[in-house]
Amino acid sequence: MSRFEICFSGSGGQGLITAGKIFGEAVALHTNKHVVQTQSYGPESRGGASRSEVVISDEPIYYPKITRLDLLLALTQESVKKYLSNLKEGGILIIDPFGVKAVPSGNFKTYSIPVTLTSKHELGRAIFGNILALGAIAAITKIISIEALESSVLPNVPERFREDNRKALALGFKLGAEAAK
Repeated sequence: MSRFEICFSGSGGQGLITAGKIFGEAVALHTNKHVVQTQSYGPESRGGASRSEVVISDEPIYYPKITRLDLLLALTQESVKKYLSNLKEGGILIIDPFGVKAVPSGNFKTYSIPVTLTSKHELGRAIFGNILALGAIAAITKIISIEALESSVLPNVPERFREDNRKALALGFKLGAEAAK
């Protein structure tokens, strides 16, 4: 991997900025890669468009913005519509079927990971979907180990939710590994 670009996309309140920060931190601290994380969100704090981008490279990163995505995580239909054109041929699209009903086809590998419903049913709240998605991304891409990712998740979430986030990460990793088979 010389450069790997990821976009975490959905709507405000889904924790995508946090997910991007955590993923970038984990890669920066636990691999020999260079990492840059950027973010963008609409004027609404909840419900507006939201995205976080992570660029990972073997070399220093002189241009921090995405050029051609290797992986797009899309939790809403709007995010698929908005960012799919940036996904390179042969890239990875991970969608949440709760928010993406019209699954696009193309020259990319699509994984349908039910992060929202799994979070609701297994952990009682949808707010852990972002961490579930991180586990799935780790399993599918093998960029970072689940142990390294967990060491960056736990200090970045409220203490009262650490155990739920640990469970969400493990559930996401399991779902990602099953989908990657």
